[in-house]
Amino acid sequence: MTFDRLAARARALPPLAADLLVAAVVGVFTAADAAVNDPGYRQADALTWALLVVSLAALACRRRWPVPVACVTGAACAGWALYGHIGELLNLPVIVALYTVAVLGDRRRTLWTAVVASLASGAVALVVGRDVVNPQGLPVLEMVWPLVPLLLGEVVRTRRELLAEYAARAVRAEEDREREAARRVREERARVAREVHDILAHTVSAMTVQAGVALDALDTAPEVSRRAMTQVRSSGKEAVRELRATLSVLREAESTAPAPRLDQLDELVAGVEAGGVRVSLRRDTGGAGVPAVVEAIAYRIVQEALTNVVRHSAATHAAVSVTRTGPRLSVEVVDDGPPVPPPPDPPGAGAADQGFGLIGMRERAVSVGGSVTYGPDPGGGFRVHAELPAELPPELPAELPAEGGTP
Repeated sequence: MTFDRLAARARALPPLAADLLVAAVVGVFTAADAAVNDPGYRQADALTWALLVVSLAALACRRRWPVPVACVTGAACAGWALYGHIGELLNLPVIVALYTVAVLGDRRRTLWTAVVASLASGAVALVVGRDVVNPQGLPVLEMVWPLVPLLLGEVVRTRRELLAEYAARAVRAEEDREREAARRVREERARVAREVHDILAHTVSAMTVQAGVALDALDTAPEVSRRAMTQVRSSGKEAVRELRATLSVLREAESTAPAPRLDQLDELVAGVEAGGVRVSLRRDTGGAGVPAVVEAIAYRIVQEALTNVVRHSAATHAAVSVTRTGPRLSVEVVDDGPPVPPPPDPPGAGAADQGFGLIGMRERAVSVGGSVTYGPDPGGGFRVHAELPAELPPELPAELPAEGGTP
């Protein structure tokens, strides 16, 4: 059996059993040294064995009371020296006790124990050294040996604390990684939810309105009905294309679908007008470029605002304005419908999707350092206004991922 296996089995023992085993091993070596003393010095007698028994009994409690055990074993060791015993292993019990004081304590206690033990050992050496019959080592050398087990115990304790700290850091790092992974999952779910909402809410609403127009004109104006159904088919194809681009993210497949840009607002407006709502579009970026991610967010805000006009208001006209003033891009959509209170924000548990689009607007704008405000317009209808940065700081990406999603 290897030493590592023996050490592992010893560590697996209960504390009391381990202390008894240590006391037994120390007792064997100490008793052998006490029994075989030099002929010219005092031989072992009842007092010798009594001191040994007291030392070993104290070692059995070394984990529970390390400092008192060190005092008892130190007193026994001093008693042997003062009684006239000469031996190299008589101080083995106090060595184990001092090691226990350091390994189970702290640095402050170790320092105080070192001072007291060194002074006591030096004093005993001075007292015993006066008797020529019982010569001892030099007092300075006798003051050094108690420091050795204390230093060893301090090293072992420090190493254990370092290992415990490393283990705690590893646990904290793993918890941080799990929290970060959960946060990324939540952000990705919110991003995909915004994409799906923008695609379905707008397109399906437009298709519903266009289908209603086609149904109403089916008998009286077949051409109008035909144009409306053609628009329904076109809107459906566009919805399928955008859904495939979004779902490709979930399948971890690379998508080449381009992100929506401001120059696509004309198509968006045309789709809304096909549903019966007139839209006036003003687009002026001053000839300066706008980051792609900001263009996509502005497009989605306009898309959601027009979707709400079609779904939730009785407006016949909506004004869309996308203008750049210095470092800011202003996006505004105002309709002429009757005053309508904004949807609840955030919606209650179990509510329908009313309000999710406005929440998505705000999340998109905040992701690039912008803001969104919305509410009834003083002149009637509903107003959505967004302020977006036309120039992004270096830490934010200027381009969108390939799938065309927003941050």
